[in-house]
Amino acid sequence: MTHLTAIVLTYNEAHNIAECLKTLRFADHIIVFDSYSTDDTVAIAQAFGADIFQHAFENYAEQRNAALEAADEMTDWVLFVDADERISDALAAEVRNTINLPEYAGWRLPRHNYIFGVLTKGAGWFPDYQTRLLRVGQAHYDTRRHVHEVVKLFGAQGTLLNPIIHYNYQDVAQFLEKQERYTNMAAQNLRAQGIRPQPQNYILQPLRHFYWRYITLGGYRDGWHGLRLCLMMARFEYRKYQQLDALWHA
Repeated sequence: MTHLTAIVLTYNEAHNIAECLKTLRFADHIIVFDSYSTDDTVAIAQAFGADIFQHAFENYAEQRNAALEAADEMTDWVLFVDADERISDALAAEVRNTINLPEYAGWRLPRHNYIFGVLTKGAGWFPDYQTRLLRVGQAHYDTRRHVHEVVKLFGAQGTLLNPIIHYNYQDVAQFLEKQERYTNMAAQNLRAQGIRPQPQNYILQPLRHFYWRYITLGGYRDGWHGLRLCLMMARFEYRKYQQLDALWHA
């Protein structure tokens, strides 16, 4: 029988982890790969019966690679799930059927993103494909991408039909705090590539980003909610170049 391990990366996810783990009972094995949480994340996961690995966080790509390595000799397939994500019964059944297909190295899954409690389908938040179902030994994360990490597959990739359910931002404050961290990582990536901010970047890049999300990716279809999200994401394009400039002058 093909063995499936679900892996959840965590850091201070006590408010999420129990509900997440409840939806992973279909897996043969569950690993909580923790970055030394200071709340009750580990205790809750242990009570649930998950195996705990702790590993210092460097970036998302390195953390996922370390988790893959930890699971290497114990499973055939890995399904990565974030603590604020849930797996429906339909997706669970699809995953179990899919891992018996021999010709694939990995599968990408669509994702339903609930932002401020609203299912958001425009502005790039759907289908928001995530390559999360990986055949062990045939997948590796690109360590040059520290955030919004990219997996390299040594074989064919398929696409599942049923979406992951993602409760990613509960309120505006959480959205702003998390996007600020992502923006800082993106600025560090640009700095590592030797890219310097140009005066026009502060105007043209936010405008292009807004047009891309609101018009090209259909943010307008989500009404006021979509407009607000696109404006905030355009602001973070501006912040990225501000932070890049600060890195060059540090």
